[in-house]
Amino acid sequence: MPDTQITAVLIHGAWAGGWVWETFTPHLEKHGFRVLAPDLPGCGPRLGNPAEASIDLCVEDLKKQLEEIEGPLLLVGHSGGGAVATQLAESIAERVIGVAYLAGMMLPSGTGFGDLVSEMIKDFPEASGIGPFLEWESDGQVSRVQPSAIRNIFLQDVSEQVAEQAIGRFNPQAEGSRALVPRWTQARFGQLPRLYVEALQDRSVVLPVQRRMQQLVPGARVVSLNTGHVPQVAAPEAVADALAEFVSG
Repeated sequence: MPDTQITAVLIHGAWAGGWVWETFTPHLEKHGFRVLAPDLPGCGPRLGNPAEASIDLCVEDLKKQLEEIEGPLLLVGHSGGGAVATQLAESIAERVIGVAYLAGMMLPSGTGFGDLVSEMIKDFPEASGIGPFLEWESDGQVSRVQPSAIRNIFLQDVSEQVAEQAIGRFNPQAEGSRALVPRWTQARFGQLPRLYVEALQDRSVVLPVQRRMQQLVPGARVVSLNTGHVPQVAAPEAVADALAEFVSG
């Protein structure tokens, strides 16, 4: 670890919240990180006006929270939080020492995850992931995940107790902060070190999709974990170790 304390900014994915990092945070703190794990706008208690939700709103919200925090930043994006991490890194590249993706959406500039799924679904039907298990409000602006799908698609590799505790905490999600399209430049985000933590048993962002993103945005260091979609819950110590090793160079 560098001498200056690093703040790990933990960015959750769709339908989740800062709570998804609770059991993981102590493992990261043991490595000397300061941790910020906020709830993003457009989800759950911060749902707000769904029509206003966007990747830009998420990034600006995070930037405000980071104004009072000094020192270098490690951005960690889980699932859809990866797209937010990418655009945040583009915006504040001078402060960022690295960007890590946990089964995350590491996307080319101007490409949405839905675009990638559409490209791959013919050869990999499982690329649809959680999509078929969403329940939509009538206006199509807010979705929820069926509880059985949370267990079977997101959390198939954790204990029944852990799954039961988590299922009730998943939230409605505004589409504007789920269907995210990051925009970045080679001169800023493109110069930052990246880590991709593969989840080998992921049923949401399935492995062929994870590896396609690594091809499209090459250059990331890769760590493979034998977990489902939420490695920070299923294997928190291994994820924390990978992040600590990443920033240590």
